[in-house]
Amino acid sequence: MAVVNRKAFLIRIDRDVLDGVQRWANDDLRSLNAQIEFLLRHALRDSGRKRAPDDPERRRAASRRRRGD
Repeated sequence: MAVVNRKAFLIRIDRDVLDGVQRWANDDLRSLNAQIEFLLRHALRDSGRKRAPDDPERRRAASRRRRGD
């Protein structure tokens, strides 16, 4: 199993935004942290910024392509 390099940090965020992201995370059965990472990864991809080579979304998509899903 690969070791994931993560960095903890504090964030100040508007309460309404945080509540909205928490509801979204609950709907998607994700933790708040996982939802924030998901949103940031998609924002980076959509803006054309370089994605990290260990992007789990990319690995899942590649796996689905190999299976023919």
